[in-house]
Amino acid sequence: MINYIIQVILFQVLFLAIYDFFLSKETFFTKNRWYLLGTPILSFFIPLIKIPNIEKALPQEFTVNLPEIILSPEKMLLQTISSEDVMISNNYINLLFWAGFVLFSILFLVKLFGIITLIKKHKAQKMANVNLIVIPAETKAFSFFNYIFLGEKIKESNRANIIQHELVHSNQKHTYDLLLFEILKIVMWFNPMIYFFQKRITLVHEYISDAVVAKTETKETYINNLLSNFFQVENIAFINQFYKPSLIKKRIIMMKKKQSKKMNQLKYLLLIPVLASMLFYSSCATKPLKNEISNLENALKEQKEANEKQKVLLEQQQQVLRDSITLLNNQKEAKENELKNLQRKGFLNSINERTVVETETVSFMTIDKVPVFPGCEEGDKACFSKMVQKHFVKNFDSKMPKTLGLSPGKKRVFIGFKIDKEGDVVDIKARAPHPEIEKEVIRVMETLPKMLPGENEGKKVGVKYSIPFTLFVE
Repeated sequence: MINYIIQVILFQVLFLAIYDFFLSKETFFTKNRWYLLGTPILSFFIPLIKIPNIEKALPQEFTVNLPEIILSPEKMLLQTISSEDVMISNNYINLLFWAGFVLFSILFLVKLFGIITLIKKHKAQKMANVNLIVIPAETKAFSFFNYIFLGEKIKESNRANIIQHELVHSNQKHTYDLLLFEILKIVMWFNPMIYFFQKRITLVHEYISDAVVAKTETKETYINNLLSNFFQVENIAFINQFYKPSLIKKRIIMMKKKQSKKMNQLKYLLLIPVLASMLFYSSCATKPLKNEISNLENALKEQKEANEKQKVLLEQQQQVLRDSITLLNNQKEAKENELKNLQRKGFLNSINERTVVETETVSFMTIDKVPVFPGCEEGDKACFSKMVQKHFVKNFDSKMPKTLGLSPGKKRVFIGFKIDKEGDVVDIKARAPHPEIEKEVIRVMETLPKMLPGENEGKKVGVKYSIPFTLFVE
């Protein structure tokens, strides 16, 4: 999606640059209007158009997947630090997007409500194909669809020109153009090009209206009338305003400009090579993306199958563990009963200490207090797993496997270690497709910080861990 948005913005930048350098100074106002309406919309569709011949001609590219680690202390934890960070980042981006979407939607509705309030508040007068609304004690002049708003304080001698000017906006449906850009601003509020396009099409609207009205009188008279009045207008982006201080100078310059030669219309042919280059670029840019998605889907599918197999194996191991614990408890109870019988028969005078069957290393799932990673809360197994993963990803030399001459594909590495009664990481073992990888894994695991040891039945105990580690080699 980000790749698509970048392409849309780049295409809009190019279209606007062509307009500013080659078309903005021409008097083909209607053509320029359709250019400014069509090109930003076209920018949304060009990245979706793919030319098969171009795609087939492109050499296949392969995506390098960085090492992925899955921590499994006697149960499969599917989250990896890289995917978790991406998910958190995506959540923030989505939150920011929807916050902007809601904000700009509210601003649009506020503007729309302001116009609707004016329509309901004041009586409209039928005039040709439009409704004329006179606003008391105001000097405002603007149009919205087939409504023309005219300030009561506007001089009677100027009203005819203003109404005629706004009639052109109404008859040519200029409000639809501005509403289109308001919608685009809501959907892509972060795209600055939408604002630039809206500003330019607003100016073109004024050029069109000026050109029509100026035919009814001399240009000099019309310009003098324009300069002799200062109309206050509503600060609403999607209304056609008779007077905008920032546009007056440009409107006067364009009215004084001679009609462009018909030959200058050939400038619009620049769109042909530009569109061709855009289509070529979008087709080229998509192939690596497809390969990346395909590789990612295959990796996820393989990982899912491996997870299912390990899940079944884990359930079997847990059942064996439960049976072993039951057997140990039965043996413990039988031993205590035997000691009591011997005492009753006089073979033992007293029992000064309690005999306990105990194992030094216990299960991560059944232990009373699990080892605690520095910075995590006591008993937080998820935090422990996450911090070990983060430590591994941060310290493992991901470039090293590419220098060992391994065949491309997925490589499995198995890691085992133990956190002893003192909280130290000991008994680190690794099994990998290359001795150098095994050495690197052991080196990384040896740099783990000292932990708060686990406890079971009030005593400190050692806890063993195993980590399946998946490595993708290009």
